[in-house]
Amino acid sequence: MRYAILLLGAPYSRQASHSALRFARALVARGHGLEGVFFYHDGVHNAARLAAPPQDEPHLVDGWKALNREQGVPLQVCIAAALRRGLLDEREAARHGKQGHSVEPPFELTGLGQLVDLGLRCDRLVTFGP
Repeated sequence: MRYAILLLGAPYSRQASHSALRFARALVARGHGLEGVFFYHDGVHNAARLAAPPQDEPHLVDGWKALNREQGVPLQVCIAAALRRGLLDEREAARHGKQGHSVEPPFELTGLGQLVDLGLRCDRLVTFGP
């Protein structure tokens, strides 16, 4: 079965991000396909490259990056929600005249059309919210 994940919750504020990452790993371990993860609303904070949680807490940003590296799962971030929250990749930072960026590959700023596409291609779209 092919799955996609929609993540609406910010890391460390509630359980949604941690649960979504564990669910993603469980899907892959059971042989299901994970076509992509779409970060929306406060979920875009999962793509913040400057996150530095305490050593005794899971590093969720690194967890998502590892999932991409190991399984090739696309990590798509809603561009409108990200920009509104101050999360920019290099291209958007240059376009808006900002000196730094806080989103880097493998996270990719995309539009809501990518979420629609995920929903159409997958058997299940599972949402994790705050």
